[in-house]
Amino acid sequence: MAALSDLLPVAAVRLDVRAADWREAIRAAGGLLTETGATTGAYTAEMIRNVEENGPYIVIAPGFAFAHARPSPAVHRTGLSWVRLEQPVEFGHASNDPVHLVVGLAAEDSGAHTAAMAALAKLLADPAAARALQEAADPEALRAVLAEETGKSGETGAAETSETGVAGERGARPPGGAAAVHKILTVCGNGVGTSLFLKNTLEQVLDRWGWARHVTVEATDTISAKGKASEAVAILTSREIARTLGEVGVPVTVVEDFTSGREVDRALRATYDV
Repeated sequence: MAALSDLLPVAAVRLDVRAADWREAIRAAGGLLTETGATTGAYTAEMIRNVEENGPYIVIAPGFAFAHARPSPAVHRTGLSWVRLEQPVEFGHASNDPVHLVVGLAAEDSGAHTAAMAALAKLLADPAAARALQEAADPEALRAVLAEETGKSGETGAAETSETGVAGERGARPPGGAAAVHKILTVCGNGVGTSLFLKNTLEQVLDRWGWARHVTVEATDTISAKGKASEAVAILTSREIARTLGEVGVPVTVVEDFTSGREVDRALRATYDV
C-alpha cells in the first residue's frame, strides 16, 4: 500500500492560500491534483458537487476538510494535495467550521490509499504534530514534518489510552458469545475518504479495548451501507450522512470529529452500553 509520502509530492502542497469561500478552497486542492497529474480538471467539479449534494460532511475534524469524490475516469492515479489557507473559510459544518486545512484526495479505488489515510488520521489527532504542520514555513518543511511524524510509532495512541482509561477493558469481549464477530460500518458519501478516517480511529479504540478480534470495521458509502446494515450492529458516520441514510434498522451514531479517539470511544461505549 502507498505511504503518505508517496501520495503527497512537494508540488502538491500550497501554504497560506487565499480563498473567498469553500468552493475556492476545494478548487485550490483540486488544481494541485491536476497539476501533479493525479486527475483531470473535471475531478475538481466532482469534489465540489459532492459537497453540494451531500453537505459539508467532508469537514471531519475542527478546521480540517477532506475534499474528495468517487473514483471516476477523471482520476489518473491515486494522489493527495495539501492546501493550508491564509484565512479560514466556512463550509457550513455545525461544529467543525471554520476550515484552515483542505486535503484533497483522488482515489483509483477504495484500497490503495488505506495506509496513507491511517497515517494522516494519526497525525491530525496528535496536537503537537498538527501544530507543527500548521506552523511549517514552506512545503519542504511540511513534508519534513510528515516524514518525521509518520516515522514515530504508537506515541499518540499510548497517551490517549492512559487518558481515556479504555485499557481497563482489555481482555473483555462484546456480548454475543465467544464465537461472535460483530461488524460496525463507518459510512461516508463515497466510501473512499472520510469513512476510512473514522474506520482507522475506531480500529485504534477497539485495539486498546482488546476487542479487535471480535469486532470488524468496514468503511463504505451511503448506498452500500443501506444494503449492508443488516450485517452490522451499528453505523458510525457524520450528521449529514446520517440524515441521508435515514432508518436502516440498526443504531446510527453521529461522530463530529473523526480523528478523536475520545469521541469514538464514547460512541463505542454507547453502542455496547459499557
